[in-house]
Amino acid sequence: MLLEGKNALILGVANQASIAWAIAKAFSREGANLAFAYQGERLKENLIELTGTLPHPSPVFQCDVTKDDEIQNLFSGVRHVFGRLDVLVHSIAFAPKNELSGRISDTTRQGFQTAQEVSAYSLLALAKGAEALMEGPGGSILAMSYIGAVRVIPNYNLMGPVKASLEAEIRYLAYDLGPKNIRVNGISAGPVNTVAARGISRFGTMLKHHAHAAPLRRNVGVDEIANTAVFLASTLSSGITGEILYCDCGYHIMGM
Repeated sequence: MLLEGKNALILGVANQASIAWAIAKAFSREGANLAFAYQGERLKENLIELTGTLPHPSPVFQCDVTKDDEIQNLFSGVRHVFGRLDVLVHSIAFAPKNELSGRISDTTRQGFQTAQEVSAYSLLALAKGAEALMEGPGGSILAMSYIGAVRVIPNYNLMGPVKASLEAEIRYLAYDLGPKNIRVNGISAGPVNTVAARGISRFGTMLKHHAHAAPLRRNVGVDEIANTAVFLASTLSSGITGEILYCDCGYHIMGM
């Protein structure tokens, strides 16, 4: 029960295969009270169905992270339900599918702006909202990243610079929020066969290469990623902030 009595807000659950959903189940197992945010009506029904499988009722809120008023309403709702917030999980990433193939120099201006706003800027806006609810003992903010932020992954394209922005934000937020005992960290997970990931061209080849090259000779499981999130959300990691923790079966250490 590493998170017993903790209040956690999770953004990014699309379906039962989502990394965010694996994190939610692990948090629930460890005793956390959960709240969720969904992007639009098309995701609401599925999220409500999933949360219905949890042992305790979990409120769900609509939040399009490109709209400041919806972010404000989200944290007002969380304050009303929980009073305070201990953990924020940012598992949001989006880029138009046509921007995830070919050459990065072919990226459109609009595609770049959309991907940065949804996938990177949203962390800043959400962290600002969470800060006010983490007054006192502090809290933990987590964001999901990928090795494409620091190395070239063919066909990851636009999302590489976007995740690099996200990782830089994690470090700067850790500095800003540290005096309030709010820790900010990222998990750089290995590739996982989610709906979002399948939008990347030749994703199946990426999975096979990763499993072959990683020291553990396999791909990471979503439950392993979720357990890493539990660690970073709990007091076991109380001295860790501003870090990008790799959970990828060791793939990131390899040179060839």
